[in-house]
Amino acid sequence: MKTFAGYHGEWNMGSPGGWEYQRICQVLGKEAWESISDSVELDVKVDFDHPQINAVPGFARMLFRAHRARHGSNAVHAVLLAEADTLEVVRENRNFVDFLNSLDGVTASLAAPGHLALKNGRVCCRGKEATVIFMDFNNDTLVKIGKDEDIRPVREAIRQGILVNPRGMEPLGTKSLFEALTEKFSVSLSESTVQFTPWTRRFRHCSTIGPKGELISDLPDWTKANWRRLILKPVHGYSGHGIFPGDRMENSEECINQALQAGDYIVQEFVPLPIWSERTVGPDRQSESLVYQEWQTDFRCFITDEGLQGFLARFGGVPTNVGSGGGGQPVALLKSELSYRVAVDRINEALLKLGFNGYMEIQDHIEALAMALGFTYLRGPIRILMRPRLLTREQIAELRIYAQNLWKDSVALETLWRQGQLDDYVHIGEEERKLATMQPWAGGPALMVSDGLFSFGADLLQ
Repeated sequence: MKTFAGYHGEWNMGSPGGWEYQRICQVLGKEAWESISDSVELDVKVDFDHPQINAVPGFARMLFRAHRARHGSNAVHAVLLAEADTLEVVRENRNFVDFLNSLDGVTASLAAPGHLALKNGRVCCRGKEATVIFMDFNNDTLVKIGKDEDIRPVREAIRQGILVNPRGMEPLGTKSLFEALTEKFSVSLSESTVQFTPWTRRFRHCSTIGPKGELISDLPDWTKANWRRLILKPVHGYSGHGIFPGDRMENSEECINQALQAGDYIVQEFVPLPIWSERTVGPDRQSESLVYQEWQTDFRCFITDEGLQGFLARFGGVPTNVGSGGGGQPVALLKSELSYRVAVDRINEALLKLGFNGYMEIQDHIEALAMALGFTYLRGPIRILMRPRLLTREQIAELRIYAQNLWKDSVALETLWRQGQLDDYVHIGEEERKLATMQPWAGGPALMVSDGLFSFGADLLQ
């Protein structure tokens, strides 16, 4: 790829989310842009409404394709299945169900596993047959729920193929799979998929080949010697929990020992911070002035069998996950005939011209609107940047190719996993394996995401 650089940090094949957050973020970003334009000259043209940005319509189309594959033209009853204690607090799921219910001929329900029942062999939600189900949690969580609740209706939905994402996809989200991509199977995958995969190894006492082709006699010893350019991650972790970034953790020996004792960790080449850092203008409340702030950014691509559907842009520290204190950033297509960096600099300069009070007036307005629109995670508000992350038309075109290749390669990897050729890299519990083998994917309607640590032209390398 010529117009952006970086790596995908991880994939989510089991229960990817964030589609609705970006839709709201686009509304907030456009409102902020218009307010800024009313106060200062913004000599940059952008488009917040480009159809490639918002993943919600494509996600819905995927559900309808899955419905039609089994039920044809019959009425749609889509169920978004979530953990019981999240039904009232995760606004993303509630908003998406409301969106589905606004469509002609569609009924949608937000439910927990306990709301499902079997009736004459059919899976029903609160007495009405469910024709397609999206499960907003992974197989390991379903297994845990099954220890206290009757999950036979969910298992039957998996067996009948009603539930998407197909459970056969989920093993491909295991972070240790990246070792196979950078080692044994690299020659059989698309160039772009391999290109954007950071060097990764399962973390254990072993000999292996390093990122520069060097021989490593003992991986933990080598990790300690190269600590500043590596990161340790739990294979099945989420929201940034349990990670040890060498660039940010001083006691390497303690981190290494914790990872070895916990087991099921990977060591990965740490993507250099400047590649996925950007500078924007924000308020310093103590001095009541506007200052330049540096943030880490990440960029999630939503992909279905139709191809690339949309994005989720986040900012924060390491990691950028909202669960770890990160926030959301609007995305906009750059329409002006300007270089990427010039456009970003002009936007930052315009923000500075607002002055502290002018900036805070707009930010307070946006934050109030964010709360009204449900831009919250669990019980708290999500932070938002007023400067959008820009994309060019050429970058969108290349992201489409990247997504298409990733989808094709994932289908091939699922076949390898079912043949047992990835058993050295993908370790999951026996009950989770049963769920996955019960419902193969084979490239049918589904949603997957890739979380990219990408530079589109405003990184801090220069």
